[in-house]
Amino acid sequence: MWSPGTFLLLLLPTVLAFKPSDFKTCSQSGFCRRGRALAERSQELSSWHSPYSIKPPELSPHQPGFTTNVHSSVYPNVKFVLDVIIHEEGIVRVRMDEENGLRKRYNEATQWALIGEPLLSDDVLWTVDSKKAKAVYGPKKDMELVVDFNPLKITLFRGGVEQVVLNGRGLMHMEHFRTKEDSKLAEHIEGEGQSVLQVNSAAWFEGDTQDAFWDETFSTWTDTKPKGPESLSLDITFPNHAHVYGIPQHATNLSLPSTTGPTARYTDPFRLYNADVFEYLADSPTSLYGSIPLMHAHSATSTVAVFNAIASETWIDIAHVEKGGVETHWISESGILDVFLLPGPTPADVFTQYAHLTGTAPLPAHWSLGYHQCRWNYVSSDDVRGVQDRFDEDDFPVDVFWLDIEYAEDHKYFMWNKKTFPDPVEMTKDVEAVERKMVIIVDPHLKRSNDYPVYKRASELEVLVKPKNGEGEYEGWCWPGSSSWIDFFHPGSWDFWISLFKTDTIDGQWSWTESTNNVGIWNDMNEPSVFNGPEITMPKDNIHYGGWEHRDVHNINGMLFANHTFQAAEARTDPPRRPFVLTRAFYAGSQRFGAMWTGDNLGTWEHMAVGIKMVLANGVGGMPFAGSDIGGFFGNPEPEMLVRWYVVGAFSPFFRAHAHIDTKRREPYLLEEPYKSLVRDILRLRYSMLPVWYTAFRETSESGVPILRPQYVMFPKDDAGFGIDDQFYVGSSGLLVKPVTEKGVKEVSVYIAEDQVYYDYFTNQPHRPKNRQITLPANLDQIPLLIRGGSIIPTRERPRRSSPLMKHDPFTLRVALDTSGNARGEVYLDDGETYGYDKGNVVWRGFGAESTKRKGKGIGAVRISSVDLAVRTQVGAYDPKNEFARSVGDVRVEKLVVLGLGKKPLSVVLEGGSELEWEFASKDGAGVLVIKDPAVRVVDDWAVVVKLE
Repeated sequence: MWSPGTFLLLLLPTVLAFKPSDFKTCSQSGFCRRGRALAERSQELSSWHSPYSIKPPELSPHQPGFTTNVHSSVYPNVKFVLDVIIHEEGIVRVRMDEENGLRKRYNEATQWALIGEPLLSDDVLWTVDSKKAKAVYGPKKDMELVVDFNPLKITLFRGGVEQVVLNGRGLMHMEHFRTKEDSKLAEHIEGEGQSVLQVNSAAWFEGDTQDAFWDETFSTWTDTKPKGPESLSLDITFPNHAHVYGIPQHATNLSLPSTTGPTARYTDPFRLYNADVFEYLADSPTSLYGSIPLMHAHSATSTVAVFNAIASETWIDIAHVEKGGVETHWISESGILDVFLLPGPTPADVFTQYAHLTGTAPLPAHWSLGYHQCRWNYVSSDDVRGVQDRFDEDDFPVDVFWLDIEYAEDHKYFMWNKKTFPDPVEMTKDVEAVERKMVIIVDPHLKRSNDYPVYKRASELEVLVKPKNGEGEYEGWCWPGSSSWIDFFHPGSWDFWISLFKTDTIDGQWSWTESTNNVGIWNDMNEPSVFNGPEITMPKDNIHYGGWEHRDVHNINGMLFANHTFQAAEARTDPPRRPFVLTRAFYAGSQRFGAMWTGDNLGTWEHMAVGIKMVLANGVGGMPFAGSDIGGFFGNPEPEMLVRWYVVGAFSPFFRAHAHIDTKRREPYLLEEPYKSLVRDILRLRYSMLPVWYTAFRETSESGVPILRPQYVMFPKDDAGFGIDDQFYVGSSGLLVKPVTEKGVKEVSVYIAEDQVYYDYFTNQPHRPKNRQITLPANLDQIPLLIRGGSIIPTRERPRRSSPLMKHDPFTLRVALDTSGNARGEVYLDDGETYGYDKGNVVWRGFGAESTKRKGKGIGAVRISSVDLAVRTQVGAYDPKNEFARSVGDVRVEKLVVLGLGKKPLSVVLEGGSELEWEFASKDGAGVLVIKDPAVRVVDDWAVVVKLE
């Protein structure tokens, strides 16, 4: 008999390297095979048409939508019901379900994804004739929703141009519930010497075989499928949009390539099925750790999106067609049809519309935007203290130290291994003493041991996931050996989970008293990862609260774990403080509860490059607080690669270095020169730019527009930029970066979509694009970083050990004038810890540079000013002299750097004050004005006037 430890070691090789055989392809998935076969039959049959139709609905002209029955010519006795509703902002929701079926389809995905029921539109005018119903709406009355009755087709128009078409190719198919007896497609009936063949009238549509209807085997596992076939197929076409983005998480291009048709890059569809994929391929449609069923479609004239709110495994075929559109085919294992059409018409509009449905990423704790140092594993309290000491001795800034699974005794999370971590609270407080934080891992699997109070209490409360018979507790294998999983769909688990994170004992219940209220939480393995399960996850016929099978809720499962962890960490204090939670698995709406990372990448140039694309895709998917592990989780990257990867990390919202237990230690202080100093400079650059990052987070928390912005988001009418995914802008700051992701690079070409001046961030050299390109030097000690003309960049240039120590540091403003001599920017500040910003405890300043022309040619004067943006936007119960503003009232602007002046100024004066100290340098007609200590505070209104004539 093997011991649990021995058995676990035997399992590990199957999960510590990517093996294609561990994961299904479409051809190995019964419902995906059926969906693709349906599409193939539609192309083979010239008379193909959708079997679904509706009768003209009864509706008044101004109601927001209608509900009606759907008829299937294939199964006329099966009843379906359709809802078509127009919501505020022109969002269209289309729902379809089987009515009075043998069983119930899963219909609760939006309960977890949405922040509330969207409001109905009161600006709709319907007309109905014998063939279609048409709604006209929108501020310009240029939006039309047309519902064709027979066959059923739904089309969204803007200005008479098709934007989105549902079921235009007739691939919609909702497999109804049936019994095994009902589903016999053909049989011989014997009687009185006669044999009668029953004809399968549905074969033209469904096929003539019961392909994996009632059970399915993959490798050694059999999925019993007790409900039978229940998949959902839907074709969604964007006839006039040549690029589609989103549906994270996949390691592929930002502009999604074809999976079918003559231009197919992959043979399999893109898959959405949260999975623990170690050492994943750097170019593949394989499903990874998270799933957001949101797709943007873009052209030079408009942007639209589709949010398909489904929680089960889903495959998506994409075909770029010759006419310049994109055809997609979504094949899901279970659930109702619940699709939202987001009308745009701009990328920013689509982001905001989606945010109004599923929420935005909240303002994070400020310290979480600093540098995070992690590895599997720091092995003891003394190890943690030693790492912190080395960071300080070598002058590397860092905000967070992380502990992976080895801190926990026998991998019983919350329980410290006292042999190696004898003083966990004291260790944590030693880190916090210099304004740093600890983040500690808490995975979802619970060791099945009665001496583990977390498992024991969860078992007593009966809130653990059940096996397929619905009785007892599901047992699988993960890091502790024999494990069970809390069912976070069960309301009884919620208060229990919150209670575990309390740092004081309450009502005699066990809680994590050996922790502090400042500790951040890392939720890993929450797909969930099950080492001895099918595809390294939970069996689909496991049972969750409400009787739902795991297949119905799989992609939501990991989100609930992180969501409830966020709430538990938030509830540690009263009033609450902003928690930090990192999750590996995610779904639509996960952005409301923390950050994500791109999982177990490899230390290769290819993985460095695709990590940028994946973070951009997550931003498109509404989850902007994202990053990839610096250096790769696996492998030992050479110093050149590591330096380049630190640049990628420094320009990612989430900035963490992490490494596998078998890798060599690679903390930055261990590098040889010159690499050590190069990484130190990169870290200091990130810290100097924290005002930019925090201001960008404020904007995304309001608008939903991502922090990292690809070309198509910044310049939505520029066709040439729609496929670019190796450079990006940081928020609205005007910073444009193109990280180097190849070995031996000496220079790069940066694509510029406009006739505008850009400035080298480090040398202040102005560049005007030639043939839409700017060539920049990119040696290892150089970062291709530009400031867009017309931007003002706020930074803090004093090197500190951690970000909270910068609270009272002065600001430098880089004023990069555009070709008209103007610029704008902003900075947002609050305490970075509490929710005081909701009460108006903020400083939010807008900076502007306005030029007046001189009598001849060029600029006569430039007025640089600061105004209070919070007053103008009425943030909370705002008072300019609020508590936070008073606490930073001594923070000044210590320097203004003005780029783009064509000549030396005659004077530089503080408006209403005296002449200021300044220096001017010019090279090749490029002038740089440095104004030293203008004696102004960041909280005040002020203006500096630069006169040139």
